[in-house]
Amino acid sequence: MTTAAPGPRFETASWARRIAALAVDWLASTLVVIAFIGLDAYTETGSPAPAYVLAVYVVESAVLTWLVGGSFGKVATRLRVVRADLGTRPLNPLVLLARQVGIALVVPPLVYRPDGRGLHDVLAGTATVTLQVYRSLGR
Repeated sequence: MTTAAPGPRFETASWARRIAALAVDWLASTLVVIAFIGLDAYTETGSPAPAYVLAVYVVESAVLTWLVGGSFGKVATRLRVVRADLGTRPLNPLVLLARQVGIALVVPPLVYRPDGRGLHDVLAGTATVTLQVYRSLGR
């Protein structure tokens, strides 16, 4: 008989805050795409702009999570991504990229454990916490 790995020993962030962070990230990614291709091209019927927004979101959130502990939206809403095992090793950028692709697929964030971690966090070995919890962990 196998048992599930224990969850983190700290409180994870609320889904409302995570959704707010995602909204901020999506708006920022949309504005970046509009800045590069222009509003007319963005609003054109059949435009590939939504795919560009998704790509910008995935790359931005993976890179910023690796460098500063959270995407633009997470930092703006005072959230951070930490190792669920509380290890001090830096988060692996390829694992973070895979985590963000998981979020982009939508299903992993909707499948979550009682400890509040979505499937994308479980697979990446991460957890999303508030800045207050992040600081209490000695980060």
